[in-house]
Amino acid sequence: MLFVSLLASQAAIAFNGQAKSGIHHETQKTKDIAKMSEYFIGIDSGTQSTKAILLNASTGQVVGSASRHYDLIEGLPAGHKEQQPAEWIAAIRETIQSVIEQSSVAGVDISAVRGIGVSGQQHGFVALDENDQVIRAAKLWCDTSTNPECEEIIERLGGLENTIATVGNGIPAGFTASKILWLKKHEPENFARLRSILLPHDYINFWLTGRKTMECGDASGTALLDVRNRVWSKAAIDAIDPGVANMLPELIAANDIAGTLREELAAEFGLGREVIVSSGGGDNMMGAIGTGNVAPGVVTVSLGTSGTIYACAEKPVIDPQGEVAAFCDSTGKWLPLVCTMNVTVATEMVRERFNLSHDELSKNAGSVPAGNDGLMLIPFFEGERTPNAPDATGVYFGLRDKTFSVAHFARAAMEGTTLGLNYGLNRLRELGVNPTEIRATGGGAKSAVWRQILADVFNAEVVCVANEEGAAVGAAVQALWAYRKQQGQPASIEELCNRYIALDETTRAKPDAARASLYSRMQTLHDQIVRDLGRAFGAHRQLIQP
Repeated sequence: MLFVSLLASQAAIAFNGQAKSGIHHETQKTKDIAKMSEYFIGIDSGTQSTKAILLNASTGQVVGSASRHYDLIEGLPAGHKEQQPAEWIAAIRETIQSVIEQSSVAGVDISAVRGIGVSGQQHGFVALDENDQVIRAAKLWCDTSTNPECEEIIERLGGLENTIATVGNGIPAGFTASKILWLKKHEPENFARLRSILLPHDYINFWLTGRKTMECGDASGTALLDVRNRVWSKAAIDAIDPGVANMLPELIAANDIAGTLREELAAEFGLGREVIVSSGGGDNMMGAIGTGNVAPGVVTVSLGTSGTIYACAEKPVIDPQGEVAAFCDSTGKWLPLVCTMNVTVATEMVRERFNLSHDELSKNAGSVPAGNDGLMLIPFFEGERTPNAPDATGVYFGLRDKTFSVAHFARAAMEGTTLGLNYGLNRLRELGVNPTEIRATGGGAKSAVWRQILADVFNAEVVCVANEEGAAVGAAVQALWAYRKQQGQPASIEELCNRYIALDETTRAKPDAARASLYSRMQTLHDQIVRDLGRAFGAHRQLIQP
């Protein structure tokens, strides 16, 4: 397995008003190798930032990296989470240009860039008019304002059971279908202008190529795709508006290309006009490729703003309760997935309120024994998707004099979010997903204390991949996969992941039997508290709404 890592001597680019960069001065021999290689750009366009990397297909090294931060639109009503697509485009322009500048100095022949792959935040709704102009800000995956529309679509489809039978999924708050109906009901003037419906990564692909497409992995997060058969569902579309059928883009296979780079962008970046743009996919689908999760047995847990647990499956995994999302993946298989909306939301809240560094947060959490002396956090600060509780709030359970400390609050955030994720993992297990190894990614996975909590709560070994930019690397590998197919030299995605994705064995955490038993009992209590608070959350929302 070829070790893939960002060399410590290669400085990443961070944006804070203006770009700052450091370039590794390579030997002439290294530069000569660089000139003989082919390269692929991976882009991860997320909720908080965009990252771009350049992958050397010959050595497996990431030879350039850049990122740019941005924020959500402020001042919106509770539950509304929106962003301007122009923010993503500006970030992509800057990060691609920065990666290219780094790489040129390092001796990379930019004319050897062969492809671009894009990972994007799932479920977002980008609305375009007849001139392909953005009509309004994009409503994001974390937007829970459309929960009434979710219920309305489910009712029109004959209830939850019939909805799952029709598309393979329920329609929790955040899925794209409800956002389209929300636009129709709340902004009819904008709905009348609507001509094209794209997801965030599709919009980026459209900007790159001029062609509107959608890949089945990301499309399965709209609740408009029949995930069993990988076709648009007429019934789901009609539950919103029959005209939506003409607004959806062409579905393409995961190893197909969305197109080639537009001439003006090729000139802007100094790249060849023949550079391909792969189908791309949602962040979780690209994260699966970036963690080597492309065959049954591996489970990925992502600890970001939200949390996800997902596995590769050879056939659709349909949850009759609708808690596990029956997604397609971005390799032609399926990706049963559980998403929780509050992970680093909780840890960052504690860290910022108590003015702690990330290391101090972990040190505090590690100073308290497993079980946190009985203090438990239900971390539903932004509402919750699994279980489906859009009106929920955060709840501390077990507060007393002994547990009212910074250390206990820090560990409660890590344990509470992990118990929430384990609720989903247990559901995956019930549906036949049996993990042999759990691969952790995202900012939270950097904490050794948190990784041990994961191993003990999940009662399974947890390890990180060598490269932290899982979704961006996954996008680059998918672009390489699509390019090989286009060149008549097809390779399997498993073969490519075995070559380009490596594990960092220094991060491996193994479960302790005694702690795993304790956390199993805590899980039972956690699940009971959530059930008992169900009605109270709704009553509380009514109380605080103006």
